[in-house]
Amino acid sequence: MKLFRALDRGILKLEEFILSYAVILIALMVISKPITRTLLGYTLPFADEVSQISVTVATFMGISYAARKGRHISMSAFYDLSPFKVRKVLSIFIPALTAAILFVLAYYSTLYVLDIKDSGRVTAALQMPMYILYMFIPIGFSLGGVQFLRNMWVNIRDKENVYIGTEALDYNDMEDEKVEETGHL
Repeated sequence: MKLFRALDRGILKLEEFILSYAVILIALMVISKPITRTLLGYTLPFADEVSQISVTVATFMGISYAARKGRHISMSAFYDLSPFKVRKVLSIFIPALTAAILFVLAYYSTLYVLDIKDSGRVTAALQMPMYILYMFIPIGFSLGGVQFLRNMWVNIRDKENVYIGTEALDYNDMEDEKVEETGHL
């Protein structure tokens, strides 16, 4: 178990690093375009590609991070109005289904990345192989699938609480003082 915890902490730190720098790169590229256009009369030819790569990386690597923290998008009106037992069943079923869908998407996106790699396509400005841009898609889907399986397992293991992420207790089950401490609704 110590090995899995260390691996999990390492993946979390890697996700935080990748997401942080992807957002910084997006901001730098978006800011640099008008500045260079105003001061130099042209824009950096690689700015759009770096922005596109950063957005792709942040989007797909963010799946796992959002699932871990319970920050993923959810349609929760029915869920929020449901009694504890229904929410508990849903908190096991929904992550299991989501994980299965993410693993299927990871499989098909891996096939797509391999097809792009075989084609030898490169980006226009950086002349970087296109598959490097797209390889983060199956990685993100896979990590997200693993994280949703972990969310399911946390809810199977803990009989008294409902978790919306491995590190996020469902706010419907939180006491008023816990809500004030954590800042959740």
